[in-house]
This record gives sequence, structure tokens and C-alpha cells, in this order.
Amino acid sequence: MTLKIHEYRDTLARSIERLTNYENGIHPTPIPSLFLFRENQVTEPKHGVHSRSICFVFQGQKEVLLSQERYRYSTAEYLVASVQLPVISQITEASPEAPYLALKLEFTPEQVLEVIKESKIQVASLEQVRRGLFISEVDVPLLDAVMRLVQLLDNPADIPLFASMIIKEILYRVLQGKQGGMLTQIAVEGGGAFRIKAVIDYIKEYYKQPVRIEELAEQANMSIPTLHRHFKEVTAMTPIQFQKQLRLQAARQILLSESSNAADVAFQVGYESPSQFSREYSRMFGLSPIQDIKRLRLLEG
Repeated sequence: MTLKIHEYRDTLARSIERLTNYENGIHPTPIPSLFLFRENQVTEPKHGVHSRSICFVFQGQKEVLLSQERYRYSTAEYLVASVQLPVISQITEASPEAPYLALKLEFTPEQVLEVIKESKIQVASLEQVRRGLFISEVDVPLLDAVMRLVQLLDNPADIPLFASMIIKEILYRVLQGKQGGMLTQIAVEGGGAFRIKAVIDYIKEYYKQPVRIEELAEQANMSIPTLHRHFKEVTAMTPIQFQKQLRLQAARQILLSESSNAADVAFQVGYESPSQFSREYSRMFGLSPIQDIKRLRLLEG
């Protein structure tokens, strides 16, 4: 890591400490797509759906598990999720003396496409479908743009004029990087990944409904084998596994926030068999629904 990158990293870390008022948690900002993070201890593994976003760590380390794939990144890298993916995430390096300090910038495929068109970036082959999650190395131009975006938080009156311009620059820098093609593929219509993105969005919206692979293949204009192959290439799982993770994550949130029993929640998220729900819940979270929620409430309390 070059001296200049160290300087940017340290400056951004200090800015996040100050802007979060030294308080742990996720901090929304006046820039709607920008979130700041601070934690002063290692966290429990957390299940959730990773939004389309670019994530930077300026102090500490984080790990994201997608199916059986582990993505670990710290101050020398950034992580990009080009589609929404069910993952397990965990802060693996943090302490009161050196808290985890990070930011997340969410984006849309439409924003990516706009940058591609305006900058005339060369689009790679759309037939090559790649994973929707990747880690790449930070560089000075990218960090410079990120720092200017964070600095806008001290000048709210400048946000309406400059934020969208700087976000475009950040997307441009990522697209120009070694793995920019992975981001390009979800924005340009016609390619396999673009069609898989539409299937992902459909399953996410209708996760409670039974999934018929034939309908998904028709929607994507693919054969069933091609759909399976491309879907697994982008998400590291099958459509059924993807839906199952969404259902179980939703069920966990309902159980944690409401006084519902497991059987009722199973039906709410689309299961027809409470016993199957309990088996799959235990397999995913390591405990039965009742035991898991009890443990989570003790941790929260």
C-alpha cells in the first residue's frame, strides 16, 4: 500500500469517527445512498441481503460469506455487490482502541449504465457471466473521489449539486478497475447476467410464492439448464437455494420482532410444512427457531 493510500485511509477513518460521533452502529447520511459504519468489537455473524453497493473499510476487517465462498477485505481492498445477494457478514477485526470504520455506497444498474454511456467505456463480452460479488484493490484516484464525497457531509448545501457527480466518478473508477466487467454485466441489456439480475429481483419480490423454474427460464429467455448455470455463476447458489435463504432470513426477522409461533411464521414466508421449516431453519442458523430467537434476544438484552 502506497504512502498516499495510507494518508487517504487515515483521513477517511478520522472523518468517519467524527461523523458518527464515536457511536457504534450504521449511520445514514444526508446523501441517501451513503452509509457510515463504526463498531468497537468483533461482531456475531449476521445474515442479511447485501444491497447493490461498493463497500470500503478504513480501519479493521470484515468478512462476507456467500454460500460457501468467503470474501475477506480490509483497508487495502473494497468489495462490490453488483446484485442483491443473501450473505452472512461479520466484522472480524475491531477493538475500542481501533474500531472498525467503514462506508457503503449503494447504487442502481441505471446509474452504472449512465456512466458507461457517458464515458464510452468499452463493454466486454456480455456472454461471459461472472460472480455478482467481488473484491478489488483500492487506488489513489478512487480514494480521492470517496474522500470528496465524505467531505460533502460537512457542507450539506453542496450535496445537491456535487454528490451525484462524485458518485458517477466513483462508479467510473470501479468500472475502470481490473474487475470492472463484473459491474458492467448487470447494467447492459442483452447479456446473461442482466437477465439473471431480473430473475433475482423477481425472486426477491415474490419469495413467498412457489418458484417454478420453467417460469423463471421463460422470463429470462433461457433454457432451464442455462438459467441454472448462469444463476449459480452470479449468485453461487441455485434459484431454490436463493429463495430458501430469503424465506428463512425473513422468518427470523418476524420471529425476532413479533410474538408469533414458528408454525405461523412458516406459513407467512411461504412454507407449507412447519416441520420442514424448522429443519431448514436449524440447518441454516444452527438452532431451532425457539432456541435461536431466545439466544438473539439475550444478545440484544
